[in-house]
Amino acid sequence: MSTAAKAPSIGFLPRFLAVAGPGLVVMLADTDAGSIITAAQSGASWGYRLLLLQLVLVPILYIVQELTVRLGIISGKGHAELISQHFGRGWAWFSVATLAVSCIGALLSELSGLAGVGSLMGVPVPVTMALVVSALLILAWRGSYLSVERIALFVGAFEIVFIGIAWIAGPNLSEMTSGSLDIPWRDPKYLYLASANIGAVIMPWMVFFQQSSVVEKKLSAADLPAARLDTAIGAVLTQVIMAAVVIAAAATLGRAGGAGALDTVEQIAEAFTPFLGERAGKLLFGLGMSGAAMVATIVVTLTAARTLSEVLGVKHSLDSKPREAPWFYGFYAAALIGGALIVASGADLVSISVGVQVMNALLLPIVLGFLYLLARRLPEPYRLKGAYAVFSGALIAVTTIFGVYSGIAGLIG
Repeated sequence: MSTAAKAPSIGFLPRFLAVAGPGLVVMLADTDAGSIITAAQSGASWGYRLLLLQLVLVPILYIVQELTVRLGIISGKGHAELISQHFGRGWAWFSVATLAVSCIGALLSELSGLAGVGSLMGVPVPVTMALVVSALLILAWRGSYLSVERIALFVGAFEIVFIGIAWIAGPNLSEMTSGSLDIPWRDPKYLYLASANIGAVIMPWMVFFQQSSVVEKKLSAADLPAARLDTAIGAVLTQVIMAAVVIAAAATLGRAGGAGALDTVEQIAEAFTPFLGERAGKLLFGLGMSGAAMVATIVVTLTAARTLSEVLGVKHSLDSKPREAPWFYGFYAAALIGGALIVASGADLVSISVGVQVMNALLLPIVLGFLYLLARRLPEPYRLKGAYAVFSGALIAVTTIFGVYSGIAGLIG
């Protein structure tokens, strides 16, 4: 792997402001519609029993995405391209196939979430899908990477309303503490949702997106500390939002004895309205869900289009015009339009969302395995080695084993 050229020396704050973006965008996308639904289902069904898991996942999420940043900046190549270079095109296509499955599931989940918000506001699903697809096609065709990044950050910022919802819900601190430590490890239903939460936090498309983004942003080795901070802030923020949704649902639905039948966005939004008021509840939940789903739709669709173009060896940059990168923009448009047509035909959002997160957990051995092996092949001094390699490898292994075990146990239980 070749190291990127060093950038001119500037102060850390100006460098951070210039570098920040890929980490925050991918982390805001991480708290997507499916993750919000999974967190709400967790709080509704199990109270605070899945709250501690959200905090435990912060360092794991950071370690995974920091390795991703390191690979992109130092190699200057996307994830699929690196797999092809070191393990062959067959393994590259295999990794892309698993990514495609994850992206399709995620895209359906995001678009279903947006359709649910539209229905909440009285807008028919086909109209919502037409508006979303049109807006995102225009965004990609007429924007650059930086403009797309800024818009993604803006819409993703609406997710912060979930923190306010959790505060207004009035959780009891002692109940929260005791509940988070009461973990029913042997219950298959609990394990299924635990696996879904792991899959909701560590997703295959996050690795591919952030690595491609730091490459497209042309970050250098000198930008690595700022990029790490960008990733760390994002990792904390996304899990605070996830925890807030669990708390809000536990303090409302969970307190009422659980609500296993959360089949639509409307049902989840209505669960918060006794504590927020009908109008405020719908508006706040709608803003948060829309921000989460929109930023994730942008990220997931770009990831699928970029990676397929990358492995085919064709142009895949937002800075290229559609006529210069027809395959890239064609994949992008096809994914959006196809997903919108499926969602417009009718789908069970909660079942899709939770199922997609469990699938992500089952794909962890492939995604994190390649990530770890590639990080071990970086040139000095950026190579993953020594005690940190052992620690991160053990953490990744434990997360992978627990995610897969929980998912399988939940499915067969």
